[in-house]
Amino acid sequence: MFLNKRCSTFLAIILISGCGGGGNTDSNQVSVITVSLSTSSTEISVGSSVTLSWSSTNAQSCSASGDWSGGKSVSGNQEVSIDNEGNNTFNLSCSGNNATSGSASVQVVGVVNRINITNEIFSNRDSDCANYVENYGSNVRDLTRIIDFEGYVDVEAFDTYCNLSSDNIPNHDFNDSSANFASDVIERERVFRVKRFPEPASQNTEILRGVWDAVLLNGVVVDLKSAGCYSPSSQNANSDGNVAAGCSRTAQWNLVPLEYTSMFGVDIHNAHVQPDGSYHYHGNPNAMFDDVPSGDGSPVIGFAADGFPIYGSYILDEQTGNYRKALSGFTEKQGSRGTQSNANPGGSYTGIYEEDWEWTDAGDLDECNGMTYKGQYGYYITDSFPYIINCFKGEPDSSFNK
Repeated sequence: MFLNKRCSTFLAIILISGCGGGGNTDSNQVSVITVSLSTSSTEISVGSSVTLSWSSTNAQSCSASGDWSGGKSVSGNQEVSIDNEGNNTFNLSCSGNNATSGSASVQVVGVVNRINITNEIFSNRDSDCANYVENYGSNVRDLTRIIDFEGYVDVEAFDTYCNLSSDNIPNHDFNDSSANFASDVIERERVFRVKRFPEPASQNTEILRGVWDAVLLNGVVVDLKSAGCYSPSSQNANSDGNVAAGCSRTAQWNLVPLEYTSMFGVDIHNAHVQPDGSYHYHGNPNAMFDDVPSGDGSPVIGFAADGFPIYGSYILDEQTGNYRKALSGFTEKQGSRGTQSNANPGGSYTGIYEEDWEWTDAGDLDECNGMTYKGQYGYYITDSFPYIINCFKGEPDSSFNK
């Protein structure tokens, strides 16, 4: 009996030790990681910086994702740049041995401070796109649909070129009662690369339908060539034998939208809409410059695909000392187009087709609708064909390809 009692007591002591009595911690217990992340500002101008501060418990390492990256200490602070308009998201995840991972997130709204150019008349005549670096905005209305739009244009300069970004919404109201748009205008975001120091090419480059001809400083594209032509055998041909779209590059009689307005439905800004919702000009935008020029004449209102500037209509005539509009060198042909057939509309030249016009050097401007004035080559807005550009004097940049 005595031996059995001693054995029982000894076994009880062993069992108590094995059960972890006395408050010892289980080495297999999983720790919970907590992470906190905060920002010095939740809204700030794009290009500015905020300070992110964070701390964690039970973590051994942390890593960043979203609009920052890399390994981070388990606590600390860091200055980060806000590069994006709208939400900038900063994520932090922390981990440790024998611990659940923890994470935290914070957002900072990037705000672009824009210069309001709604209905503005420009004044700068500088040919270098770098002198237009800024963020611009406008608030305009589709007058027929009674819908308001916000337009933006951002110009950023580099060593040899500028990036011009926009949503293709103009800085003026559009789609007035005179228009008959085939499609609704929508925002179309694009980025164009504009050469800062364009040079004339060895030969002129033809304007093609697959290329945007220019982008104006209100962010809207220029697309002068229509897709309409004389095609009397087409199912959609009107009584004149013309169609509004679908013509190939080899078409012989190509319609000029501003001379055949009944088919193209432009608004008072000589613009209408492509099927993808792109508002675009076919002639004088009736915006950004006016009939009261100053200095050497009308301002730069945009840049062609080859990088050369596009000016408004007016120059200062050095001979008279008076302002006048630059004159196109094209004149309307005289006489008859020939006998009407499936390949020829016949009748007299009226100007409705590109082929009704010829360059005769009758005005100030060359065959591309440009000239060198005060030492600078540029294109000019004209009251008659070709209205803005007829060909490229320099090499078009591929960013203007559609």
